[in-house]
Parts: sequence; structure tokens; C-alpha cells
Amino acid sequence: MLPKKVTIHEAGPREGFQFEPIVLPTRTKVEFIEALARTGLTDIEVASFVRPDLVPQMADAEELVAQLTPYPGVTYTASYLNVKGLERASKTGKLRLKHGLTISASETFSRRNQHADHAEAYLGLEKRADLFCSWGISGVSLGIAAAFGCNFEGDIPLANVLDWIRRLEHLALSKGLAPEEIRLLDTMGWANPRGITEAVEAIYTLWPGIPVSLHLHDTRGLGMANAYAALVLGVSDFDTAVAGLGGCPFGGHTGAAGNLATEDFVLMCHEMGIETGVDLDALIECANSAEILVGHALPGKVKVGGNLSRYR
Repeated sequence: MLPKKVTIHEAGPREGFQFEPIVLPTRTKVEFIEALARTGLTDIEVASFVRPDLVPQMADAEELVAQLTPYPGVTYTASYLNVKGLERASKTGKLRLKHGLTISASETFSRRNQHADHAEAYLGLEKRADLFCSWGISGVSLGIAAAFGCNFEGDIPLANVLDWIRRLEHLALSKGLAPEEIRLLDTMGWANPRGITEAVEAIYTLWPGIPVSLHLHDTRGLGMANAYAALVLGVSDFDTAVAGLGGCPFGGHTGAAGNLATEDFVLMCHEMGIETGVDLDALIECANSAEILVGHALPGKVKVGGNLSRYR
């Protein structure tokens, strides 16, 4: 049951660049983001509102957003880990904020990434839900990070993931917020096609009518296989990063491949007759630019192999 069209959330400028040791000039990042906006991508995550001492690349988040030029049909988004970050992002007035309740299935990773154990993280989500309500928000996504495994705790049982989804659903409903999406994040690249299939099918059974979204990493080379397994089940919403930028600075695997490469995913979709709305040739140019900006090779394949349409 392949979808006719997919929605791609480009995470390279945020998750990709924050993983890099070289801090890029704000204007350079702005120009790169605006080049991505001209490829047909409609959703681009541009920054993360986090502590600059922990993620120096994101210290200019407000300045970067202020310099961005709106582009027709393109939404700029940002990430945040707590209410303070959410409030900073909101004050820019130029972002479509993601209204989500996300928790890590791994408490060890939660401590490393958010400096909060599960109890503290859940309390933070309660405060976030209250803030959403005060803004008149009616629906939220429910997200589970490290949903398939963790470099610190090993495999994450599917039962644990489903239990966390239930707890987040209960929290949302208790605040009058409707669950509109369930997001599974393979934060450290532990997923495999069978695990993707089992998780998505279980969610379809337990929460019929709520769409599933996937945030896939290619840490161990299974990102594309995992995306295909999800596509077969009808999943049509994916996070990717141009050229395979990214990873997680707190995931314990510096030097590994990053997120699923956008241009690789777009090529696969086009070859299977799935619409993306993306100009692949323009995207390949951005992927090659990304490699120049960070000063080292990036794992995306299509930026080297090229678009198959050129041979037809």
C-alpha cells in the first residue's frame, strides 16, 4: 500500500549542522536554507532553541530566523527541548512551531540529551501541554525518541514504546489536546525493517486513524530499508536531512552516518512513482554545497551517483 505522495520534513539545517564541530556563519546558514526552499521542499527545520553552551552551532537561532526571507509555500520550523526553548522560538514570530509531546524511551538518553530523568521529563511535558492550552492549541503530536534502541540501554522493547504512547495520550487528553500524530524517532539508528513493521502495525491497530511519522537515522546503513518498510505500510510522513547530515551530539557515536539523506529518499520515491514535489537536481546541488560547507565527506549517495532521469 505505497502512498501516492509523501511529506518530507527537512532537518539538515538544524539537526545536521548542530552535529558539526565547525560553527558556520549565520549568513551562510541562511543562504543554504533559502537554497533548500527553492528545491520544492515545503517544511524546513532551521534551528534549535537550546542552550548555546551545549550546542554552540545554535547560539544564533534568533538571529538566523530574523534573517530568513519567507518563501511561497515553504514553512520554517524549529526544535526545542523545554518550555524555555519553546517560548524563545515563539517570540521570533516567523516559525510554525511544532506542537508535540515527546519523551525518550531511554531514560539514560533523556538524562544526556535533556538533563532530565523520566519523571522530570514528564513534568516538563505537563508544563508544555499547559502552555499549548493557554495558546488555544487543540491538537498535538505524540513522539517517542530512541524508539527502537539506545546506545546506552540496548534494545527498547516495543511494549515500552506503546506504554509511553499511552501515557502521552493520557496527558494530552487530560489537557484537552487531541493526539493528531504519532512520531517514532530512531534517534541512534537501531531500527531495522522488521522492527519498523511491527511498531507501525501495532500503532495502526491500537490507534486507528492516527497517522505515523518517522524520524530515521542511517547510523548503521539501514535508514533507506527502514523507510521502504514504512512506505509499504502506507506511512507518508518522514524526517530527512540533505546529504545525510546529522546524527545526535548526545547519542554516543561521533563520526557515524547521520539522518536518512533527503536526496536519496527522494530518488527512491520518484523511482517508485511516489510524488515528493521536490526538484531532485536542485536538491543534489544543495547536497554538494552542504559537503563543502562542513568541509568533509557526507554519506548521501545520490549527490555522487546523480539523478537517474539524466540517463533517460
